[in-house]
Amino acid sequence: QVQVVESGGGLVQPGGSLRLSCVASGSFSVNSAMDWYRQVPGKQRELLAGITYGGRAKYADSVKGRFTISRDNAKNMVYLQMNSLEPGDTAVYYCNFYEIRSGIRYDTWGQGTQVTVSS
Repeated sequence: QVQVVESGGGLVQPGGSLRLSCVASGSFSVNSAMDWYRQVPGKQRELLAGITYGGRAKYADSVKGRFTISRDNAKNMVYLQMNSLEPGDTAVYYCNFYEIRSGIRYDTWGQGTQVTVSS
């Protein structure tokens, strides 16, 4: 059973930076990947960035050039470096681990970490 825990959220001023961390327990296959999402009240959860086991990354247009996702497979960690933060980045940020087994996707979500961008 995989468990996922995020950390690193907090209050930051506009233009500042934060690094979110996500640790996933258990063992992983090359068919796994980890994504970062965020959600604000009343809106759908938004996919921000994802990274495969092999390190291939993808980004949403809204964060491309400002956010960087990275992964340390030895530590079962994924990180989201967030730069040039804006008030519109205020949200709860979630880490999602998923694995494809026999054509079926299995998702595990963390509990979320609050990021607030405000002066």
